[in-house]
Amino acid sequence: MKFIVSSSVLLKQLSGINGVITTNPVVPILENFLFEISENKLVVTASDLQTSMITELEVESKESGNIAVPARILLETLKNLPEQPVTFTIDENSYSIEISSDNGRYKLAGENATDFPKVPSVSDDFSVDMSTDVLSSAINNTIFATSNDELRPAMTGVYMNLTDSNCTFVSTDGHRLIRYRRVDVASDNGNAIIIPRKALNLLKTTLPSENVNVTVEFNVSNAFFKFGNIKMICRLIDERFPDYENVIPQQNENKMTIDRSEFLSSLKRIAIYANKTTHQVRLKITGSELQISAEDLDFANEANERLSCEHDGGDIEIGFNAKFLIEMLSNLDAKKINLHLSEPNKAGLLTPIDKDDNEDILMLVMPVMLNNYV
Repeated sequence: MKFIVSSSVLLKQLSGINGVITTNPVVPILENFLFEISENKLVVTASDLQTSMITELEVESKESGNIAVPARILLETLKNLPEQPVTFTIDENSYSIEISSDNGRYKLAGENATDFPKVPSVSDDFSVDMSTDVLSSAINNTIFATSNDELRPAMTGVYMNLTDSNCTFVSTDGHRLIRYRRVDVASDNGNAIIIPRKALNLLKTTLPSENVNVTVEFNVSNAFFKFGNIKMICRLIDERFPDYENVIPQQNENKMTIDRSEFLSSLKRIAIYANKTTHQVRLKITGSELQISAEDLDFANEANERLSCEHDGGDIEIGFNAKFLIEMLSNLDAKKINLHLSEPNKAGLLTPIDKDDNEDILMLVMPVMLNNYV
């Protein structure tokens, strides 16, 4: 079996799906790409059993066949080849692969394609179309707040709730919660699923920069994403997501409006002086002034700054984890933000002021107990 393909085109397609391959997979054959050739078309699959990515490209071939090709050595070879047509010659009896270029020949050992696990099929029980811009925004605004705690698997992914009026994405790690809602994405046959963090990270790095359509289909166990010539199938997290709506405080008598970049820059400076274990910063809002302070008693470090703000409500003093606030503010794309507060022991809510009419973003962060320093 033989086929000819551009080295750069093949490298680009393989690089797009290579992220799914792990270094020490449960099944050794998963260190390979599955190549399936059928009359001028090459379909390549990469998998880790939980997530599979598939891409296809045009090649010159009049034959059909399949082979498992070692991923690492193939990618390293292609990265170091200049742009040129390369010829793959495959011995289907010994599974040996020979790659011929303008000035060289490279032989590597493949494996029997029949040993490669089958990719699950996803019937379109539930489906929705959205743009890559929408999906990218949803991922970027939620994925950083997922949990690493494998004892709470539901919180290691992003909850996606599709209804006939909107699509809501939610992530939480117990200390903060992000709710990202789109009113321009909806479906009459909606449902709720939890998408694993790894699958979303792969989507984040693979989605094209140009705005194209993404088809999302899912059933009770798997989700399917298709855009351009790439497909991704991932196993869903079969757990119950926390009842996040009950966590969001409804009565917030204090509202502070402040320039996002000024607030973020100040927090970054003050956080340098915070305790390295708690990362605690103190926010003291008095009238139209916000005082941000931190202290590390172990090293006698302290810092404070004052910023002007708009404030509606009584004076309040509250402590937060600076790392969480910084990460949340960094992911908000707005000139000004609102910080809604009720009491020093209740969660604070961050919302952008200027945002897309089709989106609604709410970021919740739990307070930390204030130290007794002045």
